[in-house]
Parts: sequence; C-alpha cells; structure tokens
Amino acid sequence: MNCRIKICGITRPQDAELACALGAHAVGLIFAESPRQVSRKQAQAIVRELPPFITPVGVFVNEPVEELMTTVEKCGLGAVQLHGDETPEYARQLEGISVIKAISVRDASSFEGLDLYQVHAFLLDTFSKERRGGTGYTFNWELAVHARLARPVILSGGLKPENIREAIQTVQPYGVDISSGVEAEPGVKDEAKMRALFEEIAGISK
Repeated sequence: MNCRIKICGITRPQDAELACALGAHAVGLIFAESPRQVSRKQAQAIVRELPPFITPVGVFVNEPVEELMTTVEKCGLGAVQLHGDETPEYARQLEGISVIKAISVRDASSFEGLDLYQVHAFLLDTFSKERRGGTGYTFNWELAVHARLARPVILSGGLKPENIREAIQTVQPYGVDISSGVEAEPGVKDEAKMRALFEEIAGISK
C-alpha cells in the first residue's frame, strides 16, 4: 500500500532529517499558536536542509491570507494546511498553492458541505474543544471509511506506532499525519518511536 507519510510539528532540523531518512514524504511546520509553533526563521532553517522531493507543509489557523502567502514565499513551503475555520471562499484565494483543509471529526455531520471546498486534500483530525490538532486522541475511523470524500484523505489524530497499521488498513487513506505519537515532548521527536512507526508502516504490505 502506497501511503504517504507526513511528520508534523517539526521544530528542529535534526528531526526533519531523521523523518526524511526514514521515508517521510512531507514535514509539517506549525505557524499557529501551539507548543510546536515555529517562527519563519526556524522554518527557513528546516526547509533549507530538506532533501529534494520532500514537501514542507505550513500549518495555519485562521491566518490572514496576505500573511499566509508571505510565509509561503519566505519559507519556501510546498503546501499549506488550513486547521481553523477557513471557508471555501478563503481557500479559493490561495491560488497556485497546494491546499489541505483539516476537518475536526466529531460525527457524520462533520463532513457536511465539504464538496464546496476546492482543495487538494482533506485532513481528518480528532475534534477537541481545547485545541486544534495535536490532541493525541483518535476518532471513529469508520466515519472516514463511509465519508466518500471527493478529495484524497489524510488521516490524523492520535496515530502512533501501536495503532498505525490498523489505522491504515481500516481507512486506506492517501496519507497519514503523525505528530504527538512520535514525540519525546511537544516539538521534540523521539527517534525510537519514529523508527518503530516507519517499521510498522513498511510491514503492512509484507
């Protein structure tokens, strides 16, 4: 199964380097308020060291369009992930950018109106009143199976080495997004957990 892998919440070049060496297709850089937030300067340092064909993805929450576009240009981002209350109209303003719209999944109603978004993929994350992503909790994956979304699905929310196989086999997503499940602490990746995660994914097709 050819499932793309994004390691999110990267704050250090060495963690990005390890993720890429293990087989990640993308790394996520969070520009919104978060324990994993990076500045433009930090992001530039990380992106500068990425090997070819690895996509740096900027994660934003209700960022003014002009500010987002400036960050994309200054940091050399290859895609953006909208993790707030961004509307279809907002997404349409991001011309020339690969856009991922994050959806906080609580129940089947969470998928209503998504056909209005002209985006490249939907990222399905766990609903939380307290925070936007990085909760460490999963949601009912059967909701994703039956959603029948018209765009590629990236699965997120509480993924870790212990459940990644089941998650991928159940949902069969275009990609997976992992952050807290491979951390030693917020913003700092754990090498052993990272290696275990990629080993589990590699073992799915065997």
